[in-house]
Amino acid sequence: METTNELQDFIINGYKHYIPHISIDAAIFGYHDHQLKILLSGFKSLGGYCLPGGYIKRTETLDEAANRIVAERTSLTDLYLQQYKTFGDPDRIKWNELDFEKFSEKLGIPYFKDSWLIDQTISVGYYALTDFSLVTPKAGLMSDSCDWFNIDEIPPLLYDHDQMVKDALHTLRVQLYYYPIAEKLLPAKFTLTEIHAVYETLLGKKLDIRNFPKKLVFLGLIKKLNEKRNIGPHRAPFLYKFDLKKYTKALETGTTLT
Repeated sequence: METTNELQDFIINGYKHYIPHISIDAAIFGYHDHQLKILLSGFKSLGGYCLPGGYIKRTETLDEAANRIVAERTSLTDLYLQQYKTFGDPDRIKWNELDFEKFSEKLGIPYFKDSWLIDQTISVGYYALTDFSLVTPKAGLMSDSCDWFNIDEIPPLLYDHDQMVKDALHTLRVQLYYYPIAEKLLPAKFTLTEIHAVYETLLGKKLDIRNFPKKLVFLGLIKKLNEKRNIGPHRAPFLYKFDLKKYTKALETGTTLT
């Protein structure tokens, strides 16, 4: 849905295919080479940035809608995705007729009175985690851009999306201690230094390089291989990989790294 005609059809007839007043907003976090970023959608018509989001098709479950929305923005389908909170403040996003008229004008489309997009909207928050070097960001139906921002350089966001980011990042960091969700950010075989860097970057704090990886080994989530990686003179650390059976069980039941 990228043309003006498709946009008009969405505004006029979207309620036939999507559930009105309930949306999904996704905090898509990306890690690569000791950097943590977040994907944001830019809206010239609104003068700011938001988390990528969209409406739920009448034929979809919440998880199916979230996976579709994230895939549309990232072109990836195999991300770690987790629902973390619902946002329902009556005043969080409440279009009025005047706002929507101005919005339509900036988009260059006719103004349609009593659009299904007007009035209070409840949002279900999801967060996703991926390697941002694998992502080809793509703008959505009404957005103009979709770009990565360093986690410490996020511009002020529209509506309550600043709070969404804070809550999503907090949930991610708490769940890192109980679920081995960093697996998708590493190659199949990795060093202890590499997995240590992932956790340190995601948690935003220093971790004991000697003890933290040992906890992962002790819990059986990763196992040592009889292979080494030559990274320089007299430097050939052992490689490790996730124990997929124990990893899958830990995702289902939880564990603890504390």
